[in-house]
Amino acid sequence: MAEDLKIAQGSKQEQYLELIPQIKGLLEGEPDLVANLANTAAALKEQFGWFWVGFYLVKEDELVLGPFQGPVACTRIRKGRGVCGSSWEQAKTLIVPDVEKFPGHIACSSLSKSEIVVPLFQNGAVVGVLDVDSSALDQFDQTDATYLEQIVGLLNLS
Repeated sequence: MAEDLKIAQGSKQEQYLELIPQIKGLLEGEPDLVANLANTAAALKEQFGWFWVGFYLVKEDELVLGPFQGPVACTRIRKGRGVCGSSWEQAKTLIVPDVEKFPGHIACSSLSKSEIVVPLFQNGAVVGVLDVDSSALDQFDQTDATYLEQIVGLLNLS
């Protein structure tokens, strides 16, 4: 298990390409989901310096806050509400360049300006989401979606 994170330089793609093997190293041999979600959130926050990085897990009819890095967050989100609940409902990654323009956005912090939410799948069902917020507008793009989807795919959700 790797315990030191090497912060990559270069383009966004180059940073992801250096980070992914490090995340694999963090997850390797560790069966505990909470530990793996925590280390994944920490690695992403350390690498990219985003405002907030964390996970929400489906529990009954809500998303419930899981491991995260950043300021205090909303604890429960209903299906279809905000960006996280919409990603869960639609079972797809959502990129929001300006959260103020997203209908029904849940403002856990007024400092959040843009967001990407990536669903976590187990046996074809959404079992959680990775939520990433930035304090800059238009922070996320298809490059982020592609690599964040790969990263959540590394998580053993069983």
